[in-house]
Amino acid sequence: MSTSDRLIESTRELLWERGYVGTSPKAILERSGAGQGSMYHHFKGKPDLALAAIRRTAAEMRATAAGVLDGPGTPYERIEAYLRRERDVLRGCPIGRLTMDPDVIASGELRAPVGETLDWLRERLTGIVEEGKEQGQFAAGLDGESIAATIVATLQGGYVLARASGSPAAFDAAVRGLLSLLAPRSDGPA
Repeated sequence: MSTSDRLIESTRELLWERGYVGTSPKAILERSGAGQGSMYHHFKGKPDLALAAIRRTAAEMRATAAGVLDGPGTPYERIEAYLRRERDVLRGCPIGRLTMDPDVIASGELRAPVGETLDWLRERLTGIVEEGKEQGQFAAGLDGESIAATIVATLQGGYVLARASGSPAAFDAAVRGLLSLLAPRSDGPA
C-alpha cells in the first residue's frame, strides 16, 4: 500500500472512530506509520486528506450497496438482502456517523460526498420499489421515494439504537419490522 493510501485509510478509520476534530494529523501519522512530511507531500493538509478519506468511504459504501441491490432476486429480496447484509452494527455507519459530525456538516466540501451517497442510495432504493410496484409485488399506492427514505432512516436509526444499547438487537428488530411492513402479501389484496 502506498504512503498516500495508508494516510487515507488511517484517516478513514480515525474519522469513523473519533470524528473530524478528534482526528489529528499526529494521530493520522501514527496510525499510518508515515513520516512527518508525508501528509503534506501528498495532501494540502488535514481538510484535503479528510476529503479524500470521505470520498473513499462514500465510494466503498456505494459499491457495497450496489453489489447487493443490483444482485439477483425480486425487488423485495434485494431490499431484504441489503437490509440483512453483514454490518458492524455497533460501530455505526461510516457515512451516517459523518452526518453527526458538526465539522463535516459545516464544510460544504466535506459534506458533499456524504449527501451525494445518501441521495444515491435513496434514488437506487426508489427505483427498486418502483420496479416492485410494476411487478405487482408492492402495493401500487406506495410512494417509492418515501419508502426509500424510510429504509435509509430505519438503517441509520437502527445503528443509533444499537450503539445506545450496546447490542445489535435493536438494529435487527428495526430491520425485521421494516421487512414485515414491506413483505409482499401472499394471500392477495385484502
